[in-house]
Amino acid sequence: MTDLEFDILDELYFVQSYAELKQKLNFSDNILKINLLNLIQKNWVKCYYANREEIFEINVAEFEKDFILLHYLATKEGLLQHNRI
Repeated sequence: MTDLEFDILDELYFVQSYAELKQKLNFSDNILKINLLNLIQKNWVKCYYANREEIFEINVAEFEKDFILLHYLATKEGLLQHNRI
């Protein structure tokens, strides 16, 4: 786990909007987007639309288009990885 991934997971114990996450972490859009996608692909983070409907599978093109609109939450697996450090 990278330091950036650790910092992101640290903020995702509860559902956070992209805007809230960006404000708390002060990462650029590109850095945050890349790391969120990596965490989603590792199954350490889930993403949701504003109505809290879980997205079970998201492809890269869909994520690229909607990442700013999504909400994020660490998965159980992600929290276990985060707490191992």
